Amino acid sequence: MTYSQYAYVEAFLDMKQKSWITAHAHMYEFFGGVARILVPDNCKTAVVHNGGWKDQQINETYQEMAEHYGTAIIPARVRTPKDKPNAEGTVGNISTWITAALRNEQFFSLAELNRAIREKLEQFNRRLFQKKEGSRLDLFLEDEKPLLAPLPATRFELSDRKTATVQFNYHISVDGMLYSVPYEYIKKKVDVKVTDTTIEVFYNHNRIASHCRLKGRPGQYSTITEHMPEDHRKYPEWNGDRFRKWAERIGINTYTAVNAILTSKRVEQQTYRSCMGLLKLAEKYSDELVEAACKKALSYTASPSYKSIKNILVTGSVKTESDSTDSDTTHKAHGITRGADYYRR
Repeated sequence: MTYSQYAYVEAFLDMKQKSWITAHAHMYEFFGGVARILVPDNCKTAVVHNGGWKDQQINETYQEMAEHYGTAIIPARVRTPKDKPNAEGTVGNISTWITAALRNEQFFSLAELNRAIREKLEQFNRRLFQKKEGSRLDLFLEDEKPLLAPLPATRFELSDRKTATVQFNYHISVDGMLYSVPYEYIKKKVDVKVTDTTIEVFYNHNRIASHCRLKGRPGQYSTITEHMPEDHRKYPEWNGDRFRKWAERIGINTYTAVNAILTSKRVEQQTYRSCMGLLKLAEKYSDELVEAACKKALSYTASPSYKSIKNILVTGSVKTESDSTDSDTTHKAHGITRGADYYRR
């Protein structure tokens, strides 16, 4: 902090973007608030181009972080340390002080090193000034902390940027998971912002969809009903896996037939009506008859349709094993009741 020279220090393994952003998040949490202005050096993780006050380009991720915390980034001018003399002096002092204190220590992990740094940091901030009263901590608590903006409700999350093409089923694929976007964007290229917890989709810099990031088994869907075409909204709670499980309870041939129907269209949702119709046939006929009809249909083609299976049932061209047994018993019984004398006439 410029006025009090209250400092925050943390060690990282590198100076890449993730480390840079994480350091800022930890710093704000250490301070318990956010300064209104950030004055960084001209490292690539902060500034893409600095041609003076009127010609600056801030790193995109760094700018997003600043907006999240409600602060403004005003980089120091190139090779102009006077733009932040107090900060430069504090960096030099604390670097020397902590390095000297720990130079003979051996650490076996970054976490272990940072615990030692934190201990020395607190000592540094509490040291009394030589030429004025109090310490850096005292000045910070009395004069600076009350002026800090409050921390946002959540910590800023570092994001990855990707591009994707909206598929014919109005979903995009991100790391093996599928997320819906409004169906009007089918075949469009979109920008995707990916964090550990969220997926945001943008078209021409406008956000068109946002999802909680899926975890676990690949191939899961996150589908928002409003993204569906009108005729697909009739089955919002259904998906391919649910139809397969229902079919599997009826029998292996029903499962095979339903799976073939689900994969027969470019957009899976277009097959849901046929799957629903096929599986509900069991309510009118029986599980056994539907299973037998699917078996017969599959003997003709590997991709039977709902209509062909229904026709088999309507025409009565399949029977269950129990039906066949009853029929055989009836024929035998009729032959016996006629008696031997019948055939001697």
